[in-house]
Amino acid sequence: MEITVSPEKKDTRSGFGQGLLELGASHPDVVALCADLTGSLKMNAFEKAYPERFFQVGIAEANMMGVAAGLATAGKIPFTGTFANFSTGRVYDQIRQSIAYSEKNVKICASHAGLTLGEDGATHQILEDIGMMKMLPNMTVVVPCDYNQTRLATLALAEHHGPAYLRFGRPSWPIFTPAESGFQIGKAQLIKSGKDVTIFATGHLVWKSYEAAKELAAQGIDAEVINIHTIKPLDIEAVLDSVSKTRCVVTAEEHQRNGGLGDSIAQVLALNSPLPMQMVAVNDSFGESGTPAQLMTKYGIDTADVVAAVVRVLKRKK
Repeated sequence: MEITVSPEKKDTRSGFGQGLLELGASHPDVVALCADLTGSLKMNAFEKAYPERFFQVGIAEANMMGVAAGLATAGKIPFTGTFANFSTGRVYDQIRQSIAYSEKNVKICASHAGLTLGEDGATHQILEDIGMMKMLPNMTVVVPCDYNQTRLATLALAEHHGPAYLRFGRPSWPIFTPAESGFQIGKAQLIKSGKDVTIFATGHLVWKSYEAAKELAAQGIDAEVINIHTIKPLDIEAVLDSVSKTRCVVTAEEHQRNGGLGDSIAQVLALNSPLPMQMVAVNDSFGESGTPAQLMTKYGIDTADVVAAVVRVLKRKK
């Protein structure tokens, strides 16, 4: 794709808020539920425009999932909103039993995911949620990379029938995907073509991987960058097509190594085409308080870490 970086940055949670507002106008069956974090989830505009379709449940996340399941049973399309930690870890039983098992058409929308939540610290910086959600049968897992793509993913999920988990973040982030490029669930997005190594990235790490690819180009290394915005269902065809050309892989994500994107890619390679691979992810650790930039550097998920992983995997390839 042609990369044009916007001069402004926006948080991906605002992309969700904008998408939800647009859905309010186009989809009368869309309803929104929030667990006392309306401002943080950027759901204010929807609440103001469609107060009769907005439900503030308070600090009662488990109850919110049950209410959402009930609304879905009645033909509504519920979008729930709270922090990623509370959207998954606190309510896993309710999601498993009331939503995933019975394939309820509930969209679980989770902000403030990963280390880039920043100063709130380890208790809120969930790094296990992708693994928790992708292991649930019937669950779709989507992790967009910037404001534009989060908006488009939100719109797409209203057309997708079945349980879905939408993960996004708090910090302002570069906008580098087209505003109207379309969004196809389960279809990977080529960010940059290359022949020497494939970098599969998701969420905030797509931008970091694109930055890394530019640095690698200065070293004479031609990296392909692919945005895996849908962790489940994974675009296996795109994965295998790319690695058949490059013959080595780096994965990059704001998540634990265990259970995330890297695990999904490794499974595909093990079953189809075993190749040298490196993972850029948090290595079996909780986070801590700090700025997003400080934490990404300390926990090894910054641009320099993607570059270093590529250098290591190319040595193995040779």
